Amino acid sequence: MAVLSVVIITFNEEDKLRACLESVRTLADEIVVVDSLSTDNTEKIAKEFGVRFVSQPFLGYIEQKNFALQQATHEMVLSLDADEVLDEKLQASMLAEKQKDFPFDGYTMNRTTSYAGKWIRHGSWYPDVKLRLFDRRKSHFGGTNPHDRIIESEGYRKKHLKGDILHSSFESFTAHIAQLNRFTTIQAAALNKEGKKGTFAKLWINPIVAFVNGYIFKGGFRDGTPGLIIAVTVAYQTFAKYAKLRLLQRNQQ
Repeated sequence: MAVLSVVIITFNEEDKLRACLESVRTLADEIVVVDSLSTDNTEKIAKEFGVRFVSQPFLGYIEQKNFALQQATHEMVLSLDADEVLDEKLQASMLAEKQKDFPFDGYTMNRTTSYAGKWIRHGSWYPDVKLRLFDRRKSHFGGTNPHDRIIESEGYRKKHLKGDILHSSFESFTAHIAQLNRFTTIQAAALNKEGKKGTFAKLWINPIVAFVNGYIFKGGFRDGTPGLIIAVTVAYQTFAKYAKLRLLQRNQQ
């Protein structure tokens, strides 16, 4: 049977880390937690599970995850955030692939997110397909901070697994807005560094498209009030990202 490393990045995750670790303990041959100098009980909880605990000041979301990949001992890696849990169906799907020695280079899976206590099953947030189980020799994290994605090598072979990652995200609207404000600032800085422009069209048209796509075409309305809130906040995030980029570039002139 193949061997598997599970890598998790953390910062003050004492409320969520235990559930994450419980969901992978039967799959993992090693668990590596890369922690950004937490001040709560994150390290204590991690060590209860016999993990290898690595302290690393935060490098950026993409950079921190690539650093975590480098700490793994085995080539097949499952990369998770501390607020993510594998449901039982996904655990079984991964175990079946492990017993077959992981014949594919990478494995995708759906992620469902909890919003103020409700699991979201439609709209822009579902199915939120993620590539999280992969051969690290043929994959690495890229994208634009704070949103990472896997960069695949040429000829990459993938399989989609049954089951979901359960993402315990926002407990309140207030927490959601606070994160949006933080993330859009990071996004604007990253886009500016890449030379992208905050054009007038992106500032106004892209948010409208984001709302209509998520709420109407992807069925966000089927999730009731949370679905409406998510569609509006996705549009707001798009607007805020380009507004901050436009203002940042104006101040640099």
